[in-house]
Amino acid sequence: MLTLLAEYGDEAKVLAGGQSLVPLLNLRLARPSVVVDLGAVDGLARQERVDGRLLLGPMTRQRAVETSPDVAAACPLLVEAIRHIGHVQIRHRGTVGGSLAHADPAAEFPAVALALDAEMVARSTRGERVVAAQDFFDGPFTTTLQPDELLVEVRVPVTEGRCQMAFLEQARRTGDFAVAGVAAVVRFEPGSTRVAAAGLAALGVGPTPIRLRDAEAAVLGSELDDAAVAAAAAAAAAAVSPFTDLHADADYRRYLVGVLVSRALRSGPGSGGQGGADDA
Repeated sequence: MLTLLAEYGDEAKVLAGGQSLVPLLNLRLARPSVVVDLGAVDGLARQERVDGRLLLGPMTRQRAVETSPDVAAACPLLVEAIRHIGHVQIRHRGTVGGSLAHADPAAEFPAVALALDAEMVARSTRGERVVAAQDFFDGPFTTTLQPDELLVEVRVPVTEGRCQMAFLEQARRTGDFAVAGVAAVVRFEPGSTRVAAAGLAALGVGPTPIRLRDAEAAVLGSELDDAAVAAAAAAAAAAVSPFTDLHADADYRRYLVGVLVSRALRSGPGSGGQGGADDA
């Protein structure tokens, strides 16, 4: 498999669940000379919890993550986000690795990986390297994976201690791509309601998922009071430079990010959040 990628380079495409590649092939938007099918490769579909991290193989189906009690206990935000991916039939075929490597800026999994400080393990015949989520997404449908590299593992920190999580997105209809969305995880100081750390990421409002660092800074050390939440929402809206298309203009997308950040931060400790088409 890795030998094929090394041999064919840019002329090869990797087939995981096929939910992104097959439509591109049908529309002639992708014309690889070689398709490398991962379906017959052993060991790429797995879920393990090791040393405080959830390890996911690239061929792990999204539906398997969604329905796993172990994943729900280790990182509930993953489950909340995956419920927004297309429809259940798509999630039965779509894979964790495929979603990340495809790097659609409106996709749910990349934003969650960013908010959680996940790591991606890339392997080639030259060796193996670990790439932080913040360094993985390079542009629309583009990652820092080299043509001869394969994403072989996703490492997600287990969510421990007192925290709250929410995944919210706005879509015209259930199963549609998000107009905008937010993934949020907030950790509190032991025995306190004061914020010790925060991970906030937006999707659908830029060429890649966007880490909302200024919004995170606005809530650090606070008790998520109204002033802190309002400051975070304003910082989030100011941090994005959305595009305009037939679904929404840039100003509306920017407004949505602020609204969704505010709602995510008010969702309550230990809870997850879901947004529908008429939420904002």
